[in-house]
Amino acid sequence: MAIWFLTLPFHASALDKPEGPVMLIVTGTLAHPNSGDEAHFDRAMLEALEQHDTLTNTPWHDGQVRFSGPLGRAILEAVGGDGEQMRITALNDYAATVPVSDFYQYDVILAMSADDEPLRIRDQGPLFVIYPFDDSPKLLNEVILSRSVWQVHRIDIE
Repeated sequence: MAIWFLTLPFHASALDKPEGPVMLIVTGTLAHPNSGDEAHFDRAMLEALEQHDTLTNTPWHDGQVRFSGPLGRAILEAVGGDGEQMRITALNDYAATVPVSDFYQYDVILAMSADDEPLRIRDQGPLFVIYPFDDSPKLLNEVILSRSVWQVHRIDIE
């Protein structure tokens, strides 16, 4: 019986429960939910994930802006998400369908700050999907711009 116990998979990457206000809810087929069958993240949990800075121009800002936040793929890996696309939804219910492959092909972040200032709701926060437009100019097109959801509060992995 002890041998059987030792062969069980050990999930060291299980998510803790958020201690602060929930900023992001992730749903779908998740290996590591922390609230029923969903994964809830507060600011500290998002800050604990692999972070990335993206210095880029966007159609919504004047000049280059340094956006900072967790890599999208770090969020997917933290929840053990399984799917081919995501429905990313904003606080105002705007939603865009984004291929999961975007998060692995590009350094897409869920920006939590711009030029070292936390993104507030009035500043397109608390989370803003940012693609590295200056690093890959081909991303500056209507399809990708429509995937650049701001005021993100939910990701449904499908």
